[in-house]
Amino acid sequence: MRSGAVDRFAANTGLEFTGAVLKPGKWVVRNATDLWDQYIYLQGVQKENELLLKQVKDLSFELADARENVAELKRLRALMSLSPPPTWSRVAARVLSYRIGVQAELDSIILDKGYMDGAGKNTPVVTHEGVVGRIVKSGPTTSSALLLTDLNSRIAVISSNNRTRGLLVGSGSRDELQLKYVPINAELEEGELLVTSGLAGAYPKGLPIAKIVSITHSDISLFKTVKAVPLASLSNLEEVILLQPTPEALEANLEPLSGETASSTNAEQNATN
Repeated sequence: MRSGAVDRFAANTGLEFTGAVLKPGKWVVRNATDLWDQYIYLQGVQKENELLLKQVKDLSFELADARENVAELKRLRALMSLSPPPTWSRVAARVLSYRIGVQAELDSIILDKGYMDGAGKNTPVVTHEGVVGRIVKSGPTTSSALLLTDLNSRIAVISSNNRTRGLLVGSGSRDELQLKYVPINAELEEGELLVTSGLAGAYPKGLPIAKIVSITHSDISLFKTVKAVPLASLSNLEEVILLQPTPEALEANLEPLSGETASSTNAEQNATN
């Protein structure tokens, strides 16, 4: 005789055994599928991250370039705000390098303008802040300009308030100038601005150039010892303005002072060597 209980036990035992065998397999398949899906997803995330990183890098370069363009635009706008004196015109030039010559004996800059652009010898070089120097040697497309702080530099100036005249001489230091031949009894003040006198012919009259920082007297000299600092930032020049005289200005110019002529000749010879 067959018992219903035995049949049910056999059927249930077989079913549970089958389930016990199949469930781990299903779990393995399900987890393996999930792992594969996660791998595929992570691969997509990695590619997306790489793309985003590349975009961030590109945007960083574009941002840096935009900032540089904005800074250049501000400098050029400041330069263009400089109105040239009557009978003079202006030409923008870029600074290519600093200091030339054997052992860099000249405190000078190289510009991307030459005599083909009107940048001839003794052409004044300025910024919106003040006088920078003047060209001492000119090629077809480039030129060298002697900075006003060079030992060879001599510029006739006049004080803005007391109208005291003197000769502004370079000291070889970027932040120090000397005002020579100021009589001991001449009126002069610390903080007073010095402007070009226009007497030497190389510079138009009235260009701001330096500020007096100290005035001392000597018992053995007929002249005061006057120190000044340039108004233009000479250490970080990138763009400058060349002032070119019109034919009317050339006719009105006087002969250069002997001191300026000699220093210009010496500077030109040093630049050629």
